[in-house]
Amino acid sequence: MAQRKMTQKLFTCHRRMFHLKMKRKILCRFSVLHKYLSSFWYQFLAFWITKSIKYRQLPHTIPVSAAQSPPQPADGRRSTSEIDLVSLKICLLGDNQTGKTSFLTKYVGKEKAQEGCLTKGLYQMDKTLNVRGARISYSIWEVEGDDSCSQDHIQAACKDSVAMLFMFDLTSRCTLNSVLGWYQQARKWNQTAIPVLIGTKFDDFVQLPLDLQWTIASEARAYAKLLKAAVFFSSATYNINVNKIFKFITAKLFNLPWTLQRNLTLGEPIIDY
Repeated sequence: MAQRKMTQKLFTCHRRMFHLKMKRKILCRFSVLHKYLSSFWYQFLAFWITKSIKYRQLPHTIPVSAAQSPPQPADGRRSTSEIDLVSLKICLLGDNQTGKTSFLTKYVGKEKAQEGCLTKGLYQMDKTLNVRGARISYSIWEVEGDDSCSQDHIQAACKDSVAMLFMFDLTSRCTLNSVLGWYQQARKWNQTAIPVLIGTKFDDFVQLPLDLQWTIASEARAYAKLLKAAVFFSSATYNINVNKIFKFITAKLFNLPWTLQRNLTLGEPIIDY
């Protein structure tokens, strides 16, 4: 009788072990399948947006195609300041009323902004800075985001740009959804520029409910991941992250050390790259 009970216990134990092993195998296979499907889905989304593009870090010497040579005097001579100046182009894209012009004015200054060149559909400003003894002039082209915007304007702004800034209003989720369309159009004319996703009006964004802030921030980071772009939350009114964005671009272009830490804290201006 005792032997029979022992046999039943052993049988029950073996059966439980068998079921446990089968359960582990099923879970393992399900996990592998889930990873495969997730990877396939992200690849599909990336392909739908555009071809998978990885921007390259530019060397310390800027290629001739990326630099715009300043005009030479009639006698052919060039001043020392002209020889040392490297001119690079950056474009800003995004819907109307996202704060692109305010963002640029904060960076270049009101006096420089007044000297900017305004044509139908395009606005161009310049900013010159010194980086480790070198003089760099950023020619920044803003494309209007209303219905009057044409492919010619996008082509003119994006062609030969070393960086493309995609702007959206943190308080308007539809402007974030529009970023995909801007990205598709921009990549038709430029496939090597550094992409940066910028959420504007952070000072208004922090007034929103925390759950809505979390949702918008999560969506913005997801979009940035698909575009292979860095993401910054900014405010032109309070000069939040405006200069840091251009410092980040400069560091990427010249392969300079970058010490700024990522910030993913809810309620603070996000920096993720």
